[in-house]
Amino acid sequence: MSEQKRSAPGGADTNLSRLRPPYASVLDLIGQTPVVELTRFDTGKCRLFIKLESQNPGGSIKDRIALSMIAAAEKSGALKRGGTIVEATAGNTGLGLAQVGIPKGYRIILVVPDKMSREKIQHLRALGAEVRMTRSDVGKGHPEYYQDMAQKIAAELPGAFYANQFANPANPLAHETTTGPEIFSQLGGDVDAVVVGVGSGGTLTGLGRFFAKQSPKTEMVLADPVGSVLAPLIKTGKMEEASSWTVEGIGEDFVPPNADLSLVKKAYSIPDKQSMLAVRDLLSKEGILAGSSSGTLLSAALRYCREQTVPKRVVTFVCDSGNKYLSKVFDDFWLAEQGLAEQEQHGDLRDLVMRSHRTGDTVWVGPEESLLNAYGRMRRSDVSQLPVLDEGRLVGIVDESDILAKVDGPYDGRWDRFNAPVRTAMTSNLHTLQADQTLDALLPVFDRNEVAIVFDGDEFIGLITRIDLINHLRRRAK
Repeated sequence: MSEQKRSAPGGADTNLSRLRPPYASVLDLIGQTPVVELTRFDTGKCRLFIKLESQNPGGSIKDRIALSMIAAAEKSGALKRGGTIVEATAGNTGLGLAQVGIPKGYRIILVVPDKMSREKIQHLRALGAEVRMTRSDVGKGHPEYYQDMAQKIAAELPGAFYANQFANPANPLAHETTTGPEIFSQLGGDVDAVVVGVGSGGTLTGLGRFFAKQSPKTEMVLADPVGSVLAPLIKTGKMEEASSWTVEGIGEDFVPPNADLSLVKKAYSIPDKQSMLAVRDLLSKEGILAGSSSGTLLSAALRYCREQTVPKRVVTFVCDSGNKYLSKVFDDFWLAEQGLAEQEQHGDLRDLVMRSHRTGDTVWVGPEESLLNAYGRMRRSDVSQLPVLDEGRLVGIVDESDILAKVDGPYDGRWDRFNAPVRTAMTSNLHTLQADQTLDALLPVFDRNEVAIVFDGDEFIGLITRIDLINHLRRRAK
C-alpha cells in the first residue's frame, strides 16, 4: 500500500477526500499534483513513485514556473499592465505563460525550435500565443538560436518582458517553495532520491535546495538524453560537444545559469530509443500517458533503483502529458522513420516499406471510391499517393497530381468531378520492384517521378517514396 488511502472497489473514494468546492480560477489548480507508486516495473529493492505534473491545467510542470515568473515580474515592475511576455521555449513553458498571462491581458510571443510536436504548437496558438518557429540545429550565439532570437525580440519591442526561464530566479524558487514541500509531505518526509531532467535547470536547483535543507539524505539524480552535454560534464568534468536528440524539453548544449549541477549525486545518459520505449511501457503497464522526457526520467529512475543494494524510496515525474506527443512518441510510423522502433532488418527494399500491406498498415483506396475519399485519406494519413486495391489486388496508383488533373476546370461540375470514381484518375500502367532487390533499384523509379511499388512474388508489400529513402539513409548515417 502507498501512503495514500486506497479507493473502494469500482473507483469510489469512501471519504471523498479528492473532492473540493469550486475553484475561482483554473490557475488555482496549479500545483498540489498527485503521486502514484509504480508497481508493474522491476524496481529492484526500491519503491518508485511518480508525481503527475501532467495534472496541472496547462498539462505540464512548467505551469508552476510560469505562475512564479509572472508574479515576480509584476511585483518588480518589469511587467506592466498590457505588456508583452517573450520567451524561448520547448513548448511547455510557453503553454504555462500563455495559460497564466493571456487571462491577465498580456500579449505572449514565443520562440519555439522546429523539432517540437505539432500538438504543442497547435495548443499554443489555440490559447492565443504568437508562435515564432526557428531552427533546432543551431547553437547558442547563432542568430536563429531560439534563446538569442527571443532575447532580440524582447529588446526591440517596447514594454516587453523577456521571461528567460534559464536565468530567472523565480523559476527554481517555484520548485523550492511548492514542488519540494509537496513531495516531502506526500512521501511522509522519507525521500531517498529524486530523479529530474534539466531543460532550464529550475526543477533540479529548486528541489535540490529544498531537500538540502529539509532532508540531507535525499540524492538528486540527473536523467539526461544522449547528446546533451550535462551528464557527461558531471561524470568527467569536461564540456563535450553537443549532438542531436529527439526527446523534447530536457537536455542542453550549454549549462543554464539556473542549473546548479553541484547538487547532482548521480547522472545517467539515456538513449532516445530507451526513452520512447519506457514512456510507452508507462502507458501500457500503469495506464499513465506521459511525454517523451518522462521516458528519460523513468529510464534513469529504473536504472538507479536496480543498482541499489538496500531499499530506497525514489520519486520522479510525469513532466507533461503524452497528449502532446500523439503524432510522435505514440505513432509507430514516426518511431520507425526516426529509427527508434524495434524492427527486423533484411538488407533489401523491405527495410524501406514503412506501411506494410502484410501487417494491415497500408493506407489504400478502392477503384470505385470517390476522389474526394482518396483526397481525404491522403490528408488524414499525411501521404501524397495511395495504392488502389480491388479485393486485395493492386490495380493502380493515385496521387495528388492525378486528383488535381481530374478535378481542375470550371466551377460548374467541380463537385461531380470530386465524386468521380478513383479508377477514372488512377495510373494503371505500373512498374513494380521485388522486395529482395537493393536500394540501387529505386533511383531509376524516382528519376521517372514515380513511387516504388514493391512486391514479394505476386504479393503486394507496399510503397516506397523519396522521403522513405531519405529517412533510411539518414538513419544509416548515425
